[in-house]
Amino acid sequence: MKFLFEFKWIILVYLLFMLAWAGYNKWQEVMKPVAKSGPSVLFEISKGSSFKTIAQDLERHGLIRSKDAFYILAWYKEELASIKAGEYKLSPAMTPDEILEILVSGKVVRHLVTIPEGYNMFQIARLLERGGLLKKKAFIKVCTDWDFLRKSGIQEDSAEGYLFPESYYLSKSSTPKEIAQTFIGQFWKVWKDNGFDKRVKELNSSVHEVVTLASIVELEAAVSEEKPIIASVFWNRLRRGIPLQADPTVKYGVLIEKKIKKRKLTWRDLRKSTPYNTYTLKGLPKGPIANPGIDSLRAVLYPKKTDYLYFVSKGNGKHYFSKTLKEHNRAVDKYIRHR
Repeated sequence: MKFLFEFKWIILVYLLFMLAWAGYNKWQEVMKPVAKSGPSVLFEISKGSSFKTIAQDLERHGLIRSKDAFYILAWYKEELASIKAGEYKLSPAMTPDEILEILVSGKVVRHLVTIPEGYNMFQIARLLERGGLLKKKAFIKVCTDWDFLRKSGIQEDSAEGYLFPESYYLSKSSTPKEIAQTFIGQFWKVWKDNGFDKRVKELNSSVHEVVTLASIVELEAAVSEEKPIIASVFWNRLRRGIPLQADPTVKYGVLIEKKIKKRKLTWRDLRKSTPYNTYTLKGLPKGPIANPGIDSLRAVLYPKKTDYLYFVSKGNGKHYFSKTLKEHNRAVDKYIRHR
């Protein structure tokens, strides 16, 4: 009887050992990459996704062998609640351990986005929406949020003019507010790094006035070398109380009223009174009409010394500048009416 009892224990220990060995081998198997090699894929985790959903999606996309094993791995490492939302670059050649480490680290994919000089906030919003980074309405809402603007150092009712045109690496997990903060933060960095605050005081002007005028220069100038000359024309007109009569300001005023997006201006548009129409009002418009680059900001702060009051496009990207209305009318006749 004693022998039978001991034999049963031996059999039980043996079975437990075999079960443990099989479990160990199974664990080793599910912890291997799905494939020895394979192209990387973009895997997106939405905010608020449960770990169970994430594991199921990983298995469905062929990135892990077992969702249950992935859950156990994260539970053992106490990282069930540590995965961060965002877009990740993963490969079936990665082990579950490597994938978990990436998801916990928050090393999300960043997309290169270039904001062209002279884009207004509506164009920027559409650009970001096309890139799948945000909804344009959400971006515009942030850019007109009073509290957000004040915290960002903007004492106006819009972030227009302060969304610095530059190339950025942005992630899909970023909120519209975070993206706007990135653009505005870059504006203030460029502004301070170039010592523009000191120059503004020398001109007895303000940041907002400079940004507003720079946005007009940005849209009027086709070549960088003419920007300081165009800036001088506008400064000269402002000092003499002559309306700026800049077509881009009229277009922006109509855009803000949501009447048009793209079409040629009419005489009726030029006569329509808006806070941005520099034909019907003297001085600067209510605010910037686009987001100027550093060349336009510098041109306004350091304009060329001229006596010009007028300019007209030659049709080749450059302009003819005049000191008198008579000279300007001759230039209009030559470059516009005869074109």
